[in-house]
Amino acid sequence: MNNLIGVKLPKQRSINFPKGIFYKPESKISLKEDLIFQSNKTNKTDKNFKININQNSYTKIFNRFKKKIRSGETYQIKICTKYKNKSQIDPLDFFCRLAKTNLAPEAFMIKDKNYSIISCSPENLINKKGSLISTKPIAGTLRKTKNINKRKALNFFRNNLKETKEHNMIVDMERNDLSRICVPGTVKLKKEKTVEEYKDLYHYVSLISGKLRKKIENIDIIKAMMPGGSVIGCPKISTLNLLNNQEKENRNIYTGSFGFIKFNGDMRFNIIIRSILNYKNISEISVASGVVIDSNAKQEFNENFIKAKALIDLYK
Repeated sequence: MNNLIGVKLPKQRSINFPKGIFYKPESKISLKEDLIFQSNKTNKTDKNFKININQNSYTKIFNRFKKKIRSGETYQIKICTKYKNKSQIDPLDFFCRLAKTNLAPEAFMIKDKNYSIISCSPENLINKKGSLISTKPIAGTLRKTKNINKRKALNFFRNNLKETKEHNMIVDMERNDLSRICVPGTVKLKKEKTVEEYKDLYHYVSLISGKLRKKIENIDIIKAMMPGGSVIGCPKISTLNLLNNQEKENRNIYTGSFGFIKFNGDMRFNIIIRSILNYKNISEISVASGVVIDSNAKQEFNENFIKAKALIDLYK
């Protein structure tokens, strides 16, 4: 992916997980809303997670990026933190329990020989049907409490300058990405600034669509849209370079994409967030929050935990 978009990736710590994996589907199944699965295996999990960046380290990185924002090198940037533990898990058991507590529109599960991925991703990056394409960026998070419903969450987002700035920047960037591959004048906001509800939080979401230009190939779409701007920041390429120079550890699956391409050219890809990578019996949960000029380090650090909580709860 980095080669496609002209980004140089410096040497980072890595667990040597594959950069890309392709499967040929062999069967299609329909899942009931009430998933019931009796596992024959016992999950051997550690309830405690180690975080790769503590609050003090996070604050130092945050302040460093704030200076980059003030100098105009970036306008918004996403600081990634990772939660890890040693665990032997049954991925289907985890996925079924996650679907009951935090069902998400872009959820998926992969089980292979030495790894598994369990995801409750809420974010769609590419949805292409014929000549029509859409993307659904998420930018804005509010912790869920007993006193907050969807209407109050919407009022919060609308009246919060920081959340509004963060959302507007990402929406403008995704509109720009679509404009590179769509017929001029066809890129439109189909749904603007709505609220989606999940187990521990509310998200601020918009839906953008357009009509693809003739002779646009799927590889052109991938180059224009990936990686998703909502999990990197903006402007995308320069911010990606800043992150690559700062992050000492490879993100692995996090902020990549999972999806499918049909034989007729239609395709759908999500953004891999809210996901567990279990590789060689090590579980890894990565999360990130957006830093803009009005952000607060403590709030952003705590927001990362809120995003990881539904996944961490599976280990209890």
